[in-house]
Amino acid sequence: MSQSPATSSRRPAAPDPGGPLGSFLLPEGFARPRVLDVLRESTVVVEAGRHAVTSLDERRRLWRASYAGSAASQSTDPVILVPGFMAGDVSLHAMSRTLRRRGFRTYRSQIHVNVGCTVDAAAELESRIESIAIKREQRVRIVGHSLGGLLARGLAVRRPDLISGIVTMGSPMLAPAAHHLALTASIEVLVRLSRAGVPGLMSEDCVAGHCARESFEESREPMPAGVSFTAIHSRRDGIVDWRACIDPEAYAVEVTSSHLGMAIDPRVVDVVTSALRLPASGMGSVLEVDSGESA
Repeated sequence: MSQSPATSSRRPAAPDPGGPLGSFLLPEGFARPRVLDVLRESTVVVEAGRHAVTSLDERRRLWRASYAGSAASQSTDPVILVPGFMAGDVSLHAMSRTLRRRGFRTYRSQIHVNVGCTVDAAAELESRIESIAIKREQRVRIVGHSLGGLLARGLAVRRPDLISGIVTMGSPMLAPAAHHLALTASIEVLVRLSRAGVPGLMSEDCVAGHCARESFEESREPMPAGVSFTAIHSRRDGIVDWRACIDPEAYAVEVTSSHLGMAIDPRVVDVVTSALRLPASGMGSVLEVDSGESA
């Protein structure tokens, strides 16, 4: 069983004075990762290598199998993958390919770079999901990385008629501002550019005003019945406070990946695969997963 968030050694902290983020986005009990924690993200190189080896082995096994034996059965629900902050669909391309080999019908979010207003992004994603649901005559499952998971959480509350389940990876839903100072600096640059008139970027309202509060409050509402929810987190995360990723309404799973590596680590993809096969119903226990196995 994974340790209670309250046992973390990090000390709660308030947003930096003069920072662009609203204080309500960093509730008491959560904190930014320490400056040097970002060095943990260097393991993404190892995770990429692990993905390459595992992917090659999986393809070889499919090639060696007979056509009838290798044909994977299609998942019942379509799956849309949503990238994190400052990332686009390409960041989840490797995961998408693996899921397809395992029989899932995957779709891109059509987000090229996730740097815009979260309310606008959620509205566009909702429209995208609606079109997929209508086309396939089925509800859709969402896999969201980091900020993509926050978008998924809010949409699941708003549109359970379209969404049968969500899987979040390193998404700090309980404290969106509990992230590394490097991300705060990037957000501040986007806000300044938006203030200067550059369109399509996060504005002050998106990170500290009504827009930000609306998104945050929506992501804290109870999950509707009939929508599965799996939240993946890692104590090795060097970008966000892992405690903020454990939603009390989610089936929480701990992995040993970096924040960036969650998008490619085959052990995380195995967890996502299992989550996508769960029935559309809520769960609330916490598991620890290492090397793709439940503890």
